[in-house]
Amino acid sequence: MVKKKEKYSHPVKAALIKGSWWLLSRLPLRAIQALAIPVGKLVWRFSERERRVSQVNVELCFPEKTPWERDQLARGALIENARTLLEMGYLWLKPTDKVLNKVVLVEGMGAIEALVAEKKPVILLGPHIGQWEMIGQWFPTQAALTGMFSPSRVREVDDFVKSGRERTGGRLVPADVKGVAALLKALKRGEVVGILPDQEPEKGQGGVFAPFYGVPALTATLLPKLVKKTGARVFTACAKRLPKGQGYDIIILPADERVYSEDEVTAAEGVNASVEQIIEYAPLQYQWSYKRFKKRPDGGPQPYR
Repeated sequence: MVKKKEKYSHPVKAALIKGSWWLLSRLPLRAIQALAIPVGKLVWRFSERERRVSQVNVELCFPEKTPWERDQLARGALIENARTLLEMGYLWLKPTDKVLNKVVLVEGMGAIEALVAEKKPVILLGPHIGQWEMIGQWFPTQAALTGMFSPSRVREVDDFVKSGRERTGGRLVPADVKGVAALLKALKRGEVVGILPDQEPEKGQGGVFAPFYGVPALTATLLPKLVKKTGARVFTACAKRLPKGQGYDIIILPADERVYSEDEVTAAEGVNASVEQIIEYAPLQYQWSYKRFKKRPDGGPQPYR
């Protein structure tokens, strides 16, 4: 594991961040989502980094689309990213019954319920699509859920976010060796653990290159290691945002069968295929602004430069 960046205390900065989320939580969900439209447009216009990364990712992943189609996808995705960020205060601070009532439809939970009833381990892949924070709010009301947490460097924000994420019963463990051990223990108890499958692993955390939309992407090997040790069944989940503040549809799919391979490259291919499968439900709502292809197999320059 790499050395963690040190936390620091910054009460003023933390107060501004938490105050913004508190103010947003007072608004109806429809108003928050409408506010994200100008915010997303401003990000597109003034944040060269976000715009450039989104454009490159969409071009690499969808070469069959026309330039106009790719441009619309990249622009729209930044608005959806803004919605995800602005909605977080609503999800963490609004009364839990009002938040959970925003779940309109649940698809595919039956298979997990059957496994949980038999105390069989389950791994839930939660890619950065839709309002992924809603998965953390809703799922613990259905079954015990343990997930990893990468803390904020600002100590006061860290406590606030962790409290919001755990308020419906979920358990968060640090993204380090101790956290992995906690995930193993939870799986061996026949519980559910959540893993983020679509970010590059840090140096020393274990990863292999596997295609993501046909492009080699450094992919974490934590999942196949956990599957090998526990025999867990794997699913992919997202909370698809509905228009005009109506709420979210929870979609749960069985993972690609390759995730059970003992070969780590094949298993990583299955992980990325699972992410692609869930993205098809809401391509606009995926976080295309993340540098998914930063590291290259040949050690060459990243495509974002």
